[in-house]
Amino acid sequence: MEKGYFALVLHGHLPFVRHPEFEDFLEEDWFYEATTETYIPLILVFERLLNDGVNFKLTLSLSPTLLSMFLDGLLQERYIKHIDKLIELSHKEIERTRWQNDFQQLAIMYLNKFITAKETFLRYHKNLANAFKAFQDRGNLEIITSGATHGYFPLMDVCRPSVRAQVKVAVSNYESFFGKKPLGIWLPECAYNPGDDEILKEAGIKYFLTDAHGILHGVPRPKYGVFAPVYCKKTGVACFGRDLESSKQVWSSIEGYPGDYFYREFYRDIGFDLEYDYIKPYIHPDGTRINTGIKYFRITGSTNNKEPYIPSLAMEKTAGHAGNFMFNREKQVEYLYDFMGKKPIIVSPYDAELFGHWWFEGPMWLDFLIRKINYDQKTIRMITPSGYLAENRRNQVTTPSMSSWGWKGYSEVWLQGSNDWIYRHLHKASERMTELVKSNSQANGLVKRALNQALRELLLAQSSDWAFIMATGTHVSYAQKRTKEHLLRFSRLYEDIKSNSLDEGWLSDIEYKDNIFPEIDYRVHQ
Repeated sequence: MEKGYFALVLHGHLPFVRHPEFEDFLEEDWFYEATTETYIPLILVFERLLNDGVNFKLTLSLSPTLLSMFLDGLLQERYIKHIDKLIELSHKEIERTRWQNDFQQLAIMYLNKFITAKETFLRYHKNLANAFKAFQDRGNLEIITSGATHGYFPLMDVCRPSVRAQVKVAVSNYESFFGKKPLGIWLPECAYNPGDDEILKEAGIKYFLTDAHGILHGVPRPKYGVFAPVYCKKTGVACFGRDLESSKQVWSSIEGYPGDYFYREFYRDIGFDLEYDYIKPYIHPDGTRINTGIKYFRITGSTNNKEPYIPSLAMEKTAGHAGNFMFNREKQVEYLYDFMGKKPIIVSPYDAELFGHWWFEGPMWLDFLIRKINYDQKTIRMITPSGYLAENRRNQVTTPSMSSWGWKGYSEVWLQGSNDWIYRHLHKASERMTELVKSNSQANGLVKRALNQALRELLLAQSSDWAFIMATGTHVSYAQKRTKEHLLRFSRLYEDIKSNSLDEGWLSDIEYKDNIFPEIDYRVHQ
């Protein structure tokens, strides 16, 4: 007898990185890598499942910035150039490793992988959002949204119009492509601030996800913990909390599956391992070594000694880990069902890039897991959050607590010594945006364009990714540069609008560079 539900939720997100002013820009590789290593493999998994008649229910958030990058013609053409270079490099690697059979077989594997990636990309007319929309239209995938630029809501609370703009622009962006409003939202960084649900309700959002302690520390404390959603007291918007046990089994490189010694080693890439003159045409034009995605070694152990990667052994491990995960969820659900007296829901949210990019075997693990849940057990059923709410309309009413995921769970990653300087500037810009809206409620022509661009620049400056990057110490100069650039552009627009001295040439230039949200309406910031 079915005793519970399993909701697998993947968060697809990247900051908006698009630099038409440069022919080759290093940080744009984040998008190309994610496309090849995560999003195309996920599409291929879903296609195989459907072709084999395997029914599945899965939830995927596509942040507005990622969705906009999927839709961008410049990035689409640049991705083709990127994947063509990897195909060329793979051919060279097959020749270079002709006397090293283990490595040559891997080079052939990568060649096939890159060719398949290109074919898939072209099959969906260079727009992978088309693929995910098709899965949603078939009823297998529930696509939800996130903040417009992944702004960190709890630290924007002093300027509520900015939180409202993040949500409303996100919903509008989703609706323009999918033809309907999103049912749910992945709050950026799973960060909830009491009262944000009022803005979500205004926008038509039915549910959101947060970390476990956001529900567990709610008032009153929920009877069923994170194993049933709660309704926010004032609004009735549903809140689903992360199950810590199932999450750790997958995302932890130390305690979880990705750290298995037979899995591929992420940090050994030929972009760094091979001689400079050989690899130079395939790294950044300025000579900076980068990951190519071609990696020949398995984790092996905790030392620098690494053995060659063996795909067949990794596949065996992946199947075993999928079976182990399913078994653990069965036992977890059986215990909770007896304890709760009702069917629990296990909500397991992960960053999508864990699957394929960081954990090479992740998409294969998903494939095995979904098939096993379909055929090898009858205790749990995959479901989406909206599907659960449709079947279980009665849920406890409470007020979730302020929370986030990340270190310590209360914003510390996004507010500490390396990045705390940004917030006084973001808050001042938010106040000025509200001022501009109030004093230009019916703008037209050039002024309207400038006001819309001012809101774009503010939203881009608010991205939580910049503060996160500053905190982690990677690409810090780029994160600082992006924050400052968007704030400076906003400030100039503010001053030029106030003084009626707009420079149309300059405005056109930044509209071209920061072209996200073409249908934006500045008046949502109020």
